[in-house]
This record gives sequence, structure tokens and C-alpha cells, in this order.
Amino acid sequence: MGKIKSALEIALERTESVKSDKDSIGLFSAKQKGKKLANEFLEGTIKSLEEEIKKESGGAQENLKQGLFDVLVSRITLPAAKDDLKRIETAGQGLAAVISNKQFGEIIKQFNQVMNQYMNEAAQYEEAIKRQYAPKLRQKEEELSRRVGRQIKIDPFQDPEFVAFYNQHINALKENYQAAAYHVREEAARMFGREE
Repeated sequence: MGKIKSALEIALERTESVKSDKDSIGLFSAKQKGKKLANEFLEGTIKSLEEEIKKESGGAQENLKQGLFDVLVSRITLPAAKDDLKRIETAGQGLAAVISNKQFGEIIKQFNQVMNQYMNEAAQYEEAIKRQYAPKLRQKEEELSRRVGRQIKIDPFQDPEFVAFYNQHINALKENYQAAAYHVREEAARMFGREE
């Protein structure tokens, strides 16, 4: 009869050929550190990514940059609110530090201007949509007021028909500007040295 092995013995036999590669672990650690630094930079706790990058050397520096890049490039999106403009601008500054290409600095500067234009246009669109829908909304309020017997005020965003109308028009505007965000991410990836 054969020898019965414990689960630990079986596991040790199976993992015997697996050796830890300290270099791989170090490179992975540098990439994770880059991601952490990117988030700290976006929060404002780190002022200079260039200084942080200089602290690393060789492959660790490249992996640190990769971690920074991965987080920062994901923040290049359309803003949902005015507050997002600062976040996008900060992400762009961080990418410029990681990429170290003056041409990218100009691209991100233009992108920030386009995003400001987008936010202004989105606010104008919203007002225009509300004005255009106002007669229909008043009609619904009057009908509801007659049924209930008292004055009713409807928040347009509580009306499913308005929300559908609003989304249709706002999404058309977003599509026009989404290409700009995609272009910046694509250029960042190209200049960083890899395709997105």
C-alpha cells in the first residue's frame, strides 16, 4: 500500500518548481507604487511627480511610470460637473510629467480648453432643453393640478418623458466631445510608447 500524503506535502510538491522572482515582484511593486502615487497626486498630497519618478531607476522607474500612466490616462474623460475640470487638468499635468513630451503638454492644454467649452455648452443645452420642454411640462402640471385639486409643481427630472428628451439631446452633445477625450488618451498612449 502506498504512502498517504498530507495536503501540505502535495501542495509543496506541486509548487516546488515555482520560485519567486524577486525582480518580477520588485517591478510589480513599482507599478503598484506608481498607481498609488498617481492617486495621491490627483488628491493634491504630492506636488511633483517628476521628483517621485527620479527616485526610482531602471526597470523600476519604467514600471512606476506605467502605474502612474494607467491611473492618470483613465481620468481623461468628459467632465460631469464643473468640479471635474480641475481633476482632468491635474491628470493632464501628471501625464505630461510621465510622458515628458512638450507636444503632449500642448495637446492637454487644448483639451482643457475644449472641456471648458463643453461644460459651458452643456449648461446652455440644459437651459435650452428645459425651455423647449417647459410648455409640455406646464400642461402636465395643469392636468395633474386639476385631478388633485391643488397646485402641483413637477421637477422636470422626475418626468420620464423629459428625462428621455433630455438624455437624447445631451448624449448627442457628449458624442461630439467624446472624440476629443478619446484622441487625447490615444495620443498619450502613443507618446508613452504603447497603443491603448
